[in-house]
Amino acid sequence: PPLELGFTSFYGRFRHFLDIIDPRTLFVTERRLREAVQLLEDYKHGTLRPGVTNEQLWSAQKIKQAILHPDTNEKIFMPFRMSGKPLGPSGSAQPGPLNYVPLVGWGYLQGWSVGAPSPVSKFIQGYLGAVISAVSIAVGLNVLVQKANKFTPATRLLVQRFVPFPAVASANICNVVLMRYGELEQGIDVLDGDGNLVGSSRIAARHALLETALTRVVLPMPILVLPPIVMSMLEKTALLQARPRLLLPVQSLVCLAAFGLALPLAISLFPQMSEIETTQLEPEIAQATSSRTVVYNKGL
Repeated sequence: PPLELGFTSFYGRFRHFLDIIDPRTLFVTERRLREAVQLLEDYKHGTLRPGVTNEQLWSAQKIKQAILHPDTNEKIFMPFRMSGKPLGPSGSAQPGPLNYVPLVGWGYLQGWSVGAPSPVSKFIQGYLGAVISAVSIAVGLNVLVQKANKFTPATRLLVQRFVPFPAVASANICNVVLMRYGELEQGIDVLDGDGNLVGSSRIAARHALLETALTRVVLPMPILVLPPIVMSMLEKTALLQARPRLLLPVQSLVCLAAFGLALPLAISLFPQMSEIETTQLEPEIAQATSSRTVVYNKGL
């Protein structure tokens, strides 16, 4: 069905991905999934039965996109679907180097499961590189904060709460490079306006990796920046000061909301199929097509 909101705008992409992460899609039955896929196939081949509404088509598309891998068309294991992202380990947003291991791992498994299929060896290499870089930066920053004599204890505690963000952001950049460095040598496919393959471009690969890296930097921002800000304000309220036992459940709810916002916000920054002018690419690419622009899949 035609898109209700264009993917050319950030708002359109954001609304689309908010729909995709609907947790209710985690509980769709196998029969309902088959019916949704068949309905979309009937629409594609022009054999749609009379009486099917646009709302039913959109519901079927939502179910398919939320459950099936976009490249292999196979079911994504339930905890690793986009709709499972808000159910991630929100407690891992707590300061502490060892807590970055599950946090980085969860986000990394999410990206690996919804992205293009990759060998397990690349997954392990990227994950280890991400964890090592996150823990190293976190430990280094914590040491610097502890040695900063000009900070009051309250200021030091507040600054320490933000240490996880640069640690996890650098880890995300690290695993993007480790997982996809081969694209910089081999290039990625670029397509013309009709969807025809024009060639393989290393310049487009650099653009794709840069966009993906920026997306991965923004991804942990709501998770690791918003909760400390919100909790620093909530901890001063009379309710939480009188009932300190509520601190943990309130913080878990705040982190859960941040997890739900982080993924659609980050992956909406750039279109999945990014456009680039042929004059910016290799001469052989520009000569292989009459199109002024081509598109490439930036990946996740």
